[in-house]
Amino acid sequence: MTKQRLADFEATWVPRINTYLDENLREGSDRETLTAAMRYSVLAGGKRLRPLLTLAVLTTFEQPITAAHLRASVAVELMHTYSLIHDDLPAMDNDALRRGEPTSHVKFGEDIAVLAGDALQPLSFQWIADSGLAPDVIAQQTLALAQATGPRGMVAGQVADVQNTGHQLDLPALQQLHREKTGALIHYAVQAGILQSPVPAPVASELLKFADAFGLAFQIYDDILDVTSTPAQLGKATHKDAGEQKNTYPELLGLAGANDALNTAVKTAQTALQKAADLSQRDFDLLASFLTYFTN
Repeated sequence: MTKQRLADFEATWVPRINTYLDENLREGSDRETLTAAMRYSVLAGGKRLRPLLTLAVLTTFEQPITAAHLRASVAVELMHTYSLIHDDLPAMDNDALRRGEPTSHVKFGEDIAVLAGDALQPLSFQWIADSGLAPDVIAQQTLALAQATGPRGMVAGQVADVQNTGHQLDLPALQQLHREKTGALIHYAVQAGILQSPVPAPVASELLKFADAFGLAFQIYDDILDVTSTPAQLGKATHKDAGEQKNTYPELLGLAGANDALNTAVKTAQTALQKAADLSQRDFDLLASFLTYFTN
């Protein structure tokens, strides 16, 4: 599990993901302002973590990554960007900065920002549907994305976040909130790779346990960074969660407790990958290298 393994994988695929997004969003709409707003947020940068997870599963199972696989794998980034645009809105988190740049509603106004998010969400399904993958894979992946992002997934988590601001949740409720708001789309990213590859059911089960533990670790780490980082380091406002009485792991457990929870989640993810390796006799070092994200 090395940072270099992840760095090499990112160096190979992040430019390809960014180029694909750039080229395929140049005519995102026949409305110039809408296209500009969609491109602005999608191309603003970011780790491209979710498509990278899908591509890492394909690589691990030696699935050749065709144009169809790439399109269906990159589609998640459109859905993720939609969620960020809406999350930043004044009615939600009211953030003025995202990745060091003005957020969509600051740049284009609330009306166009909402509509840019509205456009990106169905476009993610369109890219899966017209990717050229086998019809059964398209159907399963479309269903998985809808479940991950709908009223029992990402949107449900956002509702819980909004409704419980100022009200301290207990640990199980906080875990549920973040399993929906953040973890569901990470779960889907790994699931998409499983659906596009020949992965035996017992191995797939362990990979999804890895995904869920990774998603939990990702949220805890993000909460910790909000407390310990500067706006310049994160490219967005920090210390907002405590000021707005948001439910976070440091707020509930303290910073030391949040770090302990992070370490526990990482160990759970490592255990799941080891079980997957034992079952399949495959090398899961590439997926394990994603856990180095939490050692920065």
